[in-house]
Amino acid sequence: MSGYSNCYLLALAVLLLLVAIDANSQTEPRKVKTVVFRSPKFVLKPGSVANKYYYNIDFPKGHVAIKDFHAEVVDKAGHPVPLYETYLHHWVVVRYYQQKSNELNTSDIIVGGNSGICDGVLNQHFGLGSETRKTATYVPDPYGIEIGNPKDVPEGYEERWVLNLHAIDTRGVEDRLGCNECKCDLYNVTKDEDGQAIEPDYIGGLRCCYDKTRCRVKHGFKGSKKGLYLKYTVKYVEWDASIVPVKIYILDVTDTWKKPENPTAKAKHQCQIEYSVKSCYANGANFGCTDTCSANGANFGCTDTKKVSVPFPTGGDVIYGVAHQHTGGAGSTLHGEDGRVICSSHPIYGKGKGPGNEAGYVVGMSTCYPKPGSIKIMKGETVTLLTNYSSFRRHTGVMSLFYLLVAEPSPN
Repeated sequence: MSGYSNCYLLALAVLLLLVAIDANSQTEPRKVKTVVFRSPKFVLKPGSVANKYYYNIDFPKGHVAIKDFHAEVVDKAGHPVPLYETYLHHWVVVRYYQQKSNELNTSDIIVGGNSGICDGVLNQHFGLGSETRKTATYVPDPYGIEIGNPKDVPEGYEERWVLNLHAIDTRGVEDRLGCNECKCDLYNVTKDEDGQAIEPDYIGGLRCCYDKTRCRVKHGFKGSKKGLYLKYTVKYVEWDASIVPVKIYILDVTDTWKKPENPTAKAKHQCQIEYSVKSCYANGANFGCTDTCSANGANFGCTDTKKVSVPFPTGGDVIYGVAHQHTGGAGSTLHGEDGRVICSSHPIYGKGKGPGNEAGYVVGMSTCYPKPGSIKIMKGETVTLLTNYSSFRRHTGVMSLFYLLVAEPSPN
C-alpha cells in the first residue's frame, strides 16, 4: 500500500502543479507596449493657422488592441507648448484603407471609420482638442479597441491612418479667444477654403480659420517662426481571444436627423459639428467678463442649453464616455430613454500658466468609467444628449460632441 500511496501522492502533486501553472498563465497581465511618435513638422508664426492632413502616419502594426492614446503639441526639443502660444483646436486620427500597389491617391481611399452615428463626418477613432493633456483615454481590461484585423481589410488593400491637425498661433494677437473661436472678422476672409462665399450671418467657425489663414496681430508685434510637432503616445497589447472589443460612437448635439417615413429605411444623421452661442447680455463686457469667467457664467443666469435625441443603433455595455467642449463649455450629459444618466462629463479649466494648466482654457474633460454591466444601452433606445455653454458672452464655432465606447453582447 505504501507504493500505491506514494504513486497517488506524486500524481496528485503533479496535477496540483499543472493547475497552478494554468491559473498563473490565466492571471498574468498582458504586456502593454508603449510607442511614441511625432507628426511631420508644421511651422507657425504669430497669428497663423495650420490645418493639415498627414496620411500614412506612424502607427502600431499588426492585429492589436489599443489601450490608450495621448497627444500634445511640442517644440523641436520635445518640450510641451502652452495653449496661449499655440492653441490646439483639434486633432483627429482616422483609419483608412489604401491599395498596396498604389501611391497615395485620395480617390482610392476607403474610410474605415468608427461605428457612427454621424453620416460622412466625425469618422475618427481617436481625437480631442485643447483638453488633450488632462483627459483620461485609457481603455480598461478586458476591453480594447481592435485594429489590424486582416478580416476587416479589403482584398488588395492595407490599413493606414491619417492625422488631421488644426493649430492656431496666438502669440501677439489682438483677441486671443476670438482667434481660437475663428471669428471671421479677425481673419479678414470672405471666402472659405473651397472658394465659396461666406454668408453674412456666419460670424465665426471652421470656415474662417483654414490652413494658412492668419488672425489679426497687434500692430508692431514681432515674433519668430516656430517648428512644432504633435507628439502622440500609443499603448497597446497583442490581440487574443480574451480581449473584449469595443465600438466607438460619437454623438453630436447639432445632429439634425429626421425619422424616415419608411420604417425600414435608415435614418440620415446630418451633424453640423459646430454652432454659435449668443450672448444673453447686450454688452457682457460691462460686467468685467473675461475668458476665465465663461466657466461660471451660469452663476449669472447665462446658460445656453442645447439638446438632441437620437435612436442608438446597437446595444451593449457602456465602458467609457467623455464629452468634447470648447471655452465656455459648462458640461454635457447623456440620458437614457427612461431619463437615467448614462454619463456626465464636465470641462476642467486651467488656473495657471504651465502647459496643462493654462488659465481660462479647457485643459481636460471629466470621464465616465462605469462598472462593467452597470450601464447599458438597448438597441434602438432613444438617448438624449444635453449640453450647456455659458452665454455670458458670445461664442462662435463651439462644439458639443460625446464619445462612447460600447461593448456589444457576445455569444461567447
